[in-house]
Amino acid sequence: MSDYSEHTGRAGGGYSPGTPSPRRRRRLLPTVVALLLLSGGGVTAWSLLGEDEGGAGPDERAAAVDGFLGAWAGGDAARAGRHTDAPAAASARLTALAKDVPTRKVSFDRGKSTGKDTYAFRATFHLKGGSTWAYESSAPVVRKDGRWVVRWSPAVMHPRLTDGSALALRPDTDNRADVQAADGTPLDGLAPALVGSPGKSGLQYRYDRQLAGTPADSVAIVGTTSGSTLATLHTAEGRPGKPVRTTLDPATQRAAEAALRGLSKNAAIVAVRPSTGEILAAADNPPTGENRSLRGRYAAGSDFKVVTAAALIEDGIREETPMPCPRYERVNGQSFENQDLFFLPPGSTFREGFAQSCNTGIIALRDRLDDNSLTEAAGWFGIGREWNAGATTYDGSVPPTTSDNDKAAAMIGQGRVEASPLVMASVAATVKDGTFRQPVLVPAAVKNRAKATAPLPAATAAELRSLMRAVVTEGSGEALRGMSGEPGAKTGTAEYGTESPPRTHAWFIGFRGDLAFAVLIEDGGSGGADAGPVAAAFLGGVTGNG
Repeated sequence: MSDYSEHTGRAGGGYSPGTPSPRRRRRLLPTVVALLLLSGGGVTAWSLLGEDEGGAGPDERAAAVDGFLGAWAGGDAARAGRHTDAPAAASARLTALAKDVPTRKVSFDRGKSTGKDTYAFRATFHLKGGSTWAYESSAPVVRKDGRWVVRWSPAVMHPRLTDGSALALRPDTDNRADVQAADGTPLDGLAPALVGSPGKSGLQYRYDRQLAGTPADSVAIVGTTSGSTLATLHTAEGRPGKPVRTTLDPATQRAAEAALRGLSKNAAIVAVRPSTGEILAAADNPPTGENRSLRGRYAAGSDFKVVTAAALIEDGIREETPMPCPRYERVNGQSFENQDLFFLPPGSTFREGFAQSCNTGIIALRDRLDDNSLTEAAGWFGIGREWNAGATTYDGSVPPTTSDNDKAAAMIGQGRVEASPLVMASVAATVKDGTFRQPVLVPAAVKNRAKATAPLPAATAAELRSLMRAVVTEGSGEALRGMSGEPGAKTGTAEYGTESPPRTHAWFIGFRGDLAFAVLIEDGGSGGADAGPVAAAFLGGVTGNG
């Protein structure tokens, strides 16, 4: 049987001392009292071993020590201080101790009296790093104002403490692992909005337990003025964390960040490898703060015409199908128009209208689609499915349309159609490869990828590649014209807000070689004129994909 009674607590938890044990008959062994008390939402074990001078169980002296240790264990420094003869001084030192030596739990075992007015106890600190440190000390008691209290001195906290010294946790080694690029190098300074900060945001928060490990640390006595170590009382070796390997390609990530550098607007670039779905770059402007590249939620604008075109092609529309492109198209009294009110000459085709991003011509084909057509086509690109990329993502939404006006807006990526830059990069990747491959950032964390609701038909994918190539060679994607690798693209200008004329986000998506990408500039103007040069700068900075 232990010679100590147990007091346990967690920071912030309350503590209530046990009641005296019932009076025993003479000549019995010392009584053991075990009470379960609710403390800080948990259960605190409390047992008292010992006897008073008259053999009737714990006396007022022991109760004073129990009250002090119980409040200390429960993290209530003020209440612990009130069980001493120097409440302010005791409370201040215990408060400082909780800050200087962070713990998950502190527990105490109070032993028998070592003399008439002193009680031994064992302190056990369960440190934040995971190790346990235990030592023995003692608490003298005195009579003050008609009651027994602990006679305070720093030595009560630890027998080697004085007024000029304190306890401190000294981290010796940071065992935190790195968030890594695909090649195993640390992402030092790259993708800061995505990587985040330890324990607070981004991948550093999501994988905090894996990355953190256990720091190698020590508890020391330090000088309160100098801060120098006077004695080391406890050491723990710690355990190294495990790195998180991403699919980011350092060269592609640097090219994306360089392309955004200097923009005064919020912006993002995402790059995906079409053949695998690996996310190669996720850059944000400003570089720290919100992760727009994977989590942003925006009207998709005319980039969504890639999905609309897929639905129309399945209904029989071909590149050479005639498609007038007037300045306006009216739907039940609502007027839709082209950017800057442009129009195409009579005899224009679907290919030409797609290349120039003609809203009115696309909307005029609305009778070829039913209310579920766009939702079904979006499913071929994985939009609206729940993606498991190893990071938080917004995976897009294309609900069934409810009226002709709703359908007209959805066909040009407005209304209730929403996507992230990641989703739109994936649309371009699906066209290039012909198959939706759910984007992945942390492969080791992904067990099952989302699947398309149905395969994108091969003939439709081929026609979409031709249409996106036409955007570059003869349409609004002229920023990439003449670039090697036969890139394809789609420009987009997405209206938002309630101003008249409405403000617009600028989009530009595309592919070149085994690389697909999306550029978004919030409140950025035009997809072709404003986002296009950023896309060209990005591709110009990427090597090995042409």
